[in-house]
Amino acid sequence: MGDPKFLRRFYDTPKHPWEAARMDEERKLVTKYGLKNKRELWKAQTVLRGFRRQARELQARVRAGETQAQRETDGLLGRLTRLGVLAVGSSSLDDVLALPPEVVLERRFEWVAYRRDLAGTPKGARQLIVHGHLTIGDHKVTRPGYLVLASEELDIAYAPSSGLTSEDHPVRVAVREKLARRSQASSAPPPGPAPGGP
Repeated sequence: MGDPKFLRRFYDTPKHPWEAARMDEERKLVTKYGLKNKRELWKAQTVLRGFRRQARELQARVRAGETQAQRETDGLLGRLTRLGVLAVGSSSLDDVLALPPEVVLERRFEWVAYRRDLAGTPKGARQLIVHGHLTIGDHKVTRPGYLVLASEELDIAYAPSSGLTSEDHPVRVAVREKLARRSQASSAPPPGPAPGGP
């Protein structure tokens, strides 16, 4: 059972600690998704690795003709669809094996909150979550790494007890200004040819 003081890790570290290409890729993902450190990235990769392992095992069992394997396949695909990782409808085990690590990172609470424009940056969303300013439905969730279900996305809001419920809060004003700048940049016409050009 193990010592409760020394819990086992819930992630796998890279096999080789110093690989420049992998380290650069990890650094880009950590920066883009506002992760605290690479450990959070490794946790997401381990979750996806578990899904892929299960899909490989189920593929072999389905080919062998097990009836239970088909039920477990439907359960896995249903779970990933509810999580928002797979598209609703025609999904197969091959789609699970082709998933990139980014799909798990994009289901994290901090990234979903940032995408729903409740914060100006992913790191800002993380801070709001940890400080208890965001809720999912009636529940205050303070874990930035919580994987948000597709059905829960629309239930994300500012906590009623938070000062952020006021439209005049500086964080909300900054987010609105950022959205206005983004919409102006996207609606601006593309630059024309330089004067005197062909």
